[in-house]
Amino acid sequence: MLIQFNTDNRITGDEALATEAEDIVKSRLNRFSSRLTRVEVHLADVNGPRGGSDDIECTLEARPEGGKPLTVKGNGGQTDAALRDAADKMQALLETHFGKLRPY
Repeated sequence: MLIQFNTDNRITGDEALATEAEDIVKSRLNRFSSRLTRVEVHLADVNGPRGGSDDIECTLEARPEGGKPLTVKGNGGQTDAALRDAADKMQALLETHFGKLRPY
């Protein structure tokens, strides 16, 4: 599972943030890694300098092998909170998605 990390121009996407994002995504989605080709992480500051309690948005796009991309969004006041929110939502979505694919 390849993890691609992107930020908008209002968030400094340094190596430390990329590592933190990768760690959070891997910790939540590792059990699906053999079924996913790629996970894209997009962080954006939606309110800019105005700030706000949930102004950081994290969009996760998971690409199941041979399937259509699955996307979720998470929000938080800090980048790590938004990453965790989105990763939790993606974990739940993948559990549902792959659960429906099980043969009975």
